[in-house]
Amino acid sequence: MHYTVDEAVKTIEDLKPLVKNSKCDVVVCVPFISLDAVLKAAKGSNIKVGAQNMHFEEKGAFTGEVSPGMLESMGVDYVIIGHSERRQYFNETDESVNKKLKASFNHNIIPILCVGESLAQREANITNEIIGSQIKLGLMGICKDKVENIVIAYEPIWAIGTGKTATSDEANETIGHIRKVVEGLYGKDVSDKVTIQYGGSVKSSTIKEQMAKSDIDGALVGGASLVSTEFSAIVNY
Repeated sequence: MHYTVDEAVKTIEDLKPLVKNSKCDVVVCVPFISLDAVLKAAKGSNIKVGAQNMHFEEKGAFTGEVSPGMLESMGVDYVIIGHSERRQYFNETDESVNKKLKASFNHNIIPILCVGESLAQREANITNEIIGSQIKLGLMGICKDKVENIVIAYEPIWAIGTGKTATSDEANETIGHIRKVVEGLYGKDVSDKVTIQYGGSVKSSTIKEQMAKSDIDGALVGGASLVSTEFSAIVNY
């Protein structure tokens, strides 16, 4: 929950020339209130725009919520689903995540599915079990041709906003497990196509080492994305 509409637009305007030659897919996910202005600011650039959340229902008495159809009508490309803060503070469950994933596909919006473990779960050595369950329940009932287009972000809860970061080897190991879970559900041809990112206090000083790992396809950038120079340094690593 950062930036007014004007501040968000300025950040995009500052970012555009810094990432215009990037070979990466550049996506910025902004609060609902800034979507329209940011979509206009990003038009004609290589920056795609996403939402940070959405409801799974098409319409109805859900005051304060935003439907997938509303996002589609605006031209939104991506939506973050199941972010750890949504799970922690707003009672997001694997069931609601599953409904949102299905709704996003029905409206041609690419979902960024977030999964991750808490510090207690990591210390109990149940990281793989927790993440495996989140993926299996989240993807339940979704066909393989849709899953090929999903983005999965591994965000260890203990490393978000804390300044702590999983080592590159730790992140790669867990992301490798995520890929194996997807392979077990849909086959290797699908798991090889799925983009799997690392998200957990990502910085320009750590991105190069992370991206050198075999299973890490990209980064879900948090606080560092608020500063255009730092974000562009990550994009252009």
